[in-house]
Amino acid sequence: MKKRKVASAIGYTKGDFAPMLLAKGQGRTAEQIIAIAEEARIEVVEDSALAAMLDSSTKPGDFIPPQLWEATAKILTFVMKQAGQ
Repeated sequence: MKKRKVASAIGYTKGDFAPMLLAKGQGRTAEQIIAIAEEARIEVVEDSALAAMLDSSTKPGDFIPPQLWEATAKILTFVMKQAGQ
């Protein structure tokens, strides 16, 4: 059985308490999230475990839960380096 695609969009604004979940989705919605990121030239990082945890525990607009900060920080650091920030 094929696993269903899951995607999350996360962001961080300097001064915020924590990173925030901007969007999440499965299947076609996940594909749309990825396509929007690619069109905007935002680095797409695959981490199916983190995406699944965010999908099951967090709503868009919520801060990322503390237990997921480390994994989220690694991704945001990678993306920012790729963007030259």
